Amino acid sequence: MFPGDHAVTTPDKAAIIMAATGETVTYKQLDDRSNQLVHLLRSRGLTVGDHIAILAENHPRYFEVYWAAMRSGLYITTINRYLAPDEAAYIVNDSNAKALITSAALEATASAMLGLIPDCPHRLMMDTAADGFESYEEQTADQPTTPLDVQPAGEAMLYSSGTTGQPKGIRRPLSGITIDDPNRTGISSLERFLLGMDETSVYLSPAPLYHSAPLLWGGGVHELGGTVVIMDRFDSAKYLEYIEQYSVTASQVVPTMFIRMLKLPDETKNRFDLSSLKMVVHAAAPCPVAVKQEMIDWWGPIINEYYAGTEGNGLCFIDSPQWLEHKGSVGKAMVGIPHICDDDGNELPAGESGLVYFENESEGFEYHGDPEKTADSRHPVHSNWSKLGDIGYLDDDGYLYLTDRSAFMIISGGVNIYPQEIEACFALHPKVADVAVFGLPDAEMGEYVHAVVQPEAGTDPSDELAAELREFARNEIAHYKVPRVIDFRAELPRLPTGKLYKKPLRQEYLDALEAT
Repeated sequence: MFPGDHAVTTPDKAAIIMAATGETVTYKQLDDRSNQLVHLLRSRGLTVGDHIAILAENHPRYFEVYWAAMRSGLYITTINRYLAPDEAAYIVNDSNAKALITSAALEATASAMLGLIPDCPHRLMMDTAADGFESYEEQTADQPTTPLDVQPAGEAMLYSSGTTGQPKGIRRPLSGITIDDPNRTGISSLERFLLGMDETSVYLSPAPLYHSAPLLWGGGVHELGGTVVIMDRFDSAKYLEYIEQYSVTASQVVPTMFIRMLKLPDETKNRFDLSSLKMVVHAAAPCPVAVKQEMIDWWGPIINEYYAGTEGNGLCFIDSPQWLEHKGSVGKAMVGIPHICDDDGNELPAGESGLVYFENESEGFEYHGDPEKTADSRHPVHSNWSKLGDIGYLDDDGYLYLTDRSAFMIISGGVNIYPQEIEACFALHPKVADVAVFGLPDAEMGEYVHAVVQPEAGTDPSDELAAELREFARNEIAHYKVPRVIDFRAELPRLPTGKLYKKPLRQEYLDALEAT
């Protein structure tokens, strides 16, 4: 199923609601507008296998661009709206996009990109067209609303966040089938299983649509014929308010959102009726055990979790009852067969941490234009085993536990220390809003544990606070894991997707050490 089907059966049903304003896009409007964009792009010479890119805020037209690509055999690349112009231009150029669709809200970034994307000839801007851009609305207005005679299925070619290096485009081959093929298996097949969703579902999306999970799961809701309620950006109290206002039945969040909701005053937490909520799923970043336990205590056993990457090479899933029996696990594999290996590729027994690989029937994804990165993601012996760079272990029952990213593991005195565990500990302290932990060079130990803390509003950074945090940590984790140094910053570079942008933060400290 796809929006074209629902435009026939339920044309006036809301496919999209913008949470803050109530602006609604019906299934007929979504179907008509996506067809108009398809015809415009075809008239400009774009055909099956070509690429388009979108740089926009959470916009009511975002999904019409997505569905235009999905129903015409195009690749669509979504661009992080917070990137600098040269970073965004890199993605346009690297993806070989022939069309860039942006919005007036991103005019400053988009205009600064114009001289950097000479091989992207078609530039369209929604709402108001700046110099160098055509009006999206004017150019699509006179195009037919009818579908193509044949609608080849497209693909999303999304880019990794670049938290451990240059963003990588993750490219999968086109399926060769049509979007309306009854045998096509979309993300809704997982959506229905993971969230118990159907055409009656109202799905609240609080995260930026440029990220893979909000984009693809929102698309899955449209496959089912449900309604996607889109927040401009996450606000913990507003999120609870929207659940009540729109009778939300399902949602997807990241752990930092849980933490922020838990830190709301009890009066705010208890103000709204959340009884419509049937299922919540979280992913994208590790969730501290204590945080998830508190959320289950608050909302009940409706919280599910999955672990997967944009690469699509594996997927693990765990519901609340399973998690309560395997606390800290991200679940059992639903897609791919997990293997835990050492740095040389040797498989490790249950309980031992190593690199997480997933075995698939075929080699699957590739990093666009980067055969070295593609090769590095593969097992040294088994070419159909691939990794995302996470470290973890399997228990005797086959449940996967993640310990950290390989890029951030600290080796101090020959002992492996995983920052994720320390960050999870600090996140529970009432005076900590956010925290980043990483290793820095030490002449004797190789590396030492360094923490950078963002204090909660109204909390002043001080030596006394650092001492208080160290004492708190000593009661929760092994003493050798307690940070030797704690610095404070007003804000940490956490992406709206929930991922901590830790590499450049650590690099600042490395550069400062090198300069001394």
